[in-house]
Amino acid sequence: MRIYLDMSCLNRPFDDQTQLRIRLESETIIFILQNFNLPQWEWISSEILQLEIEHIPVVEMREHLLLLASRAHHVVRLQQKEAKRAQQLKRMGLNAFDALHIACAESGNADIFLTSDQKLLEQATQIDKINLSVVNPLWLLEVL
Repeated sequence: MRIYLDMSCLNRPFDDQTQLRIRLESETIIFILQNFNLPQWEWISSEILQLEIEHIPVVEMREHLLLLASRAHHVVRLQQKEAKRAQQLKRMGLNAFDALHIACAESGNADIFLTSDQKLLEQATQIDKINLSVVNPLWLLEVL
């Protein structure tokens, strides 16, 4: 299974864990990250994710996430193909970063795009021309 995690997923374990949904999403994301060691799980990342991480102002968090992201199996380079696809997705209503993430996930042949961003989830369900499943990390509870 090829999985793309957006920035909201990587940030989730750093969010306020007093809310049940946030805690469940955090634990699920940590479980997914741990399972990238298994041969049947593959982490697809991108240069756009690395760019977002590099702009995190909290040094310890940025360094931790850069180290974590270095474990990705495949990093999609942002090239003309991805930029063109992102422009199409942007015209369909996605913001620039979300469009770039999804374009890179598609280019990396991800099966699943995980996000804890509710707005992105709602927007993605309205677009029938996205070539992968965009779901909340809690999707894994349904699969298992």
